[in-house]
Amino acid sequence: MIKLSKELSKEGIMNKTREELGWEVHHLIVVRGKFSELVRKSEGIVIIEDTLEEIKASFDALMNEWDVGEEREFKDLFDEVNISKLTLITALIENGYVEGEERLKLIKKPKLDELEIEVRFNIDELEDVLDEIEEKLDATLTTELSFMRKYFVEVLEIEEELIKRALEIAERYATEESLVEAMFVGIGKSVLANTILAIAEKKDKKMELIETLLEHEPFTIEGWREKINIYFDEEAVEDILKELQKMGYLKVKGNRIWLQ
Repeated sequence: MIKLSKELSKEGIMNKTREELGWEVHHLIVVRGKFSELVRKSEGIVIIEDTLEEIKASFDALMNEWDVGEEREFKDLFDEVNISKLTLITALIENGYVEGEERLKLIKKPKLDELEIEVRFNIDELEDVLDEIEEKLDATLTTELSFMRKYFVEVLEIEEELIKRALEIAERYATEESLVEAMFVGIGKSVLANTILAIAEKKDKKMELIETLLEHEPFTIEGWREKINIYFDEEAVEDILKELQKMGYLKVKGNRIWLQ
């Protein structure tokens, strides 16, 4: 966070750092049982059937290349992210067929049909078949709540070129997911802020400006095959006005607005 902030500052991009307590909540549907029983009970539920087929394919491939007594590096078992293989290996360890941590040793060959496994799905994936899964598979709802400290570098710019440059720099420091989110937030704030400045050239009363903005909400940006809808409320506009004032673009006093 500090390194990114310093690099942005060197490029003349205004920013500020922030730390706060954060959390993530995931609602999962958990299905557990012998593999053969799950296959039988899930007949007709496509998402479960597909998942079990993937696990079977992983089992066949793994058993064909792993001999009893042979040790394998954990990292070598995963040439790519493979949830079905991870589910399978977890089951093999829990059922006593595999032991170890960094190096895994196959103790004996398992029978897939007798293997007790646990499969997990985000609740959103099963929305259309939730009742059926709960009835047929005795599924349980598991909520995972994780607390962690989150670190932010907030870019205090509204010019599109500066925002693009900030995103280029951030590529070395942030995850792809957070970069995508930051890109849309940056675009949205830039559009909203520049619209405020354009309206402020014609209206010098804050409430008139806010009313004009709200009349045109949401703002829409359209590309070739994409569209961004930008929604906001009065409180959000107030916050953007405060930011623009801190950045020296305008001055707000009472109900009056002056461009600077």
